[in-house]
Amino acid sequence: MNIGEIAKLAGVSSAAVSRYFNNGYISEEKRETIRKVVEKTGYRPSVQAQMLRTKKTKMIGVILPKIDLGSITSMVSGLLAVLNENGYQLLLANTQNNSEKELEYLSTFNSKQVDGVVFIATIFTAKHRKALKEMTVPVVIAGQRLSGYPCIYHDDYNAVYELTSMFLKKGCRQIGYLGVLPQDKAAGQARFEGYCNAVTDGGLKECRENTLVADFTMESGYEKTEELIRKCGLLDGLICATDEIAIGAIQYFKSQKISVPGDILVAGIGDSALSKVTTPTVTTVHYSFEKSGELAAEMLLNILVGNDCSIREVKLGYSIVENESSRK
Repeated sequence: MNIGEIAKLAGVSSAAVSRYFNNGYISEEKRETIRKVVEKTGYRPSVQAQMLRTKKTKMIGVILPKIDLGSITSMVSGLLAVLNENGYQLLLANTQNNSEKELEYLSTFNSKQVDGVVFIATIFTAKHRKALKEMTVPVVIAGQRLSGYPCIYHDDYNAVYELTSMFLKKGCRQIGYLGVLPQDKAAGQARFEGYCNAVTDGGLKECRENTLVADFTMESGYEKTEELIRKCGLLDGLICATDEIAIGAIQYFKSQKISVPGDILVAGIGDSALSKVTTPTVTTVHYSFEKSGELAAEMLLNILVGNDCSIREVKLGYSIVENESSRK
């Protein structure tokens, strides 16, 4: 069957059927009539024909660092909620935190048929900036701020500053920090600066040295906590750049018979599902990851339909979730 036959069965024009399949305006009465005919006949329009006619694929490329992270899963859920509702499908590119893979996927999406890209970014090298500049489809960046590009990101600096200040108010005087690579401007640099400025403003500038860099895993949290204790001696507070690192730290303290929170307070960031079921439950920072995905999708759609071609930067807030690991 073709559009003309569907139109004849529905008693409407071919143009009305075309608008129906391309989400154009038609009256609700006509839309319902066409829907019933389509449902009865099982007709599906040719994707290739639509692409040739509209120059649109209704596909969005999503580049992400690690699909099994709770924060990334939530962001993708937000993207799906908005894009699926608007007739788009997602192509997910999982880089496994490999920056070269990010470049490869940017190039792939630029040469293949996608209408736009959501880039859940980690670091920006000179190669990344060059690749983004050469993109011929719109790109929205999520999770990081990059000047000159539409982006959605979180207030990482103030989140860690407030979290660290809370530990200081609870009496911590020998506090430490497990961060991630500083090349990551959000989770790495901004969170680290929040910690350093909080301990400095709290009169504990020497605690700026009580830091190490870990990977985004519980195993690394365990290993780096052991290394940090060897470096600094026993701490009374530990801030971690992610919940996974914090959970690894708690497991290390358990293995050494060090009580959390009796001997040391521990906190992470991300408000992950695991933070709620670990014993003790982990004090953390809640970010609206799903909302950030929704906003990134809406921003990209607005660019695609020409409603908003300006460069917008949206910084989302946070909230401290105090659980058992910091309650004395």
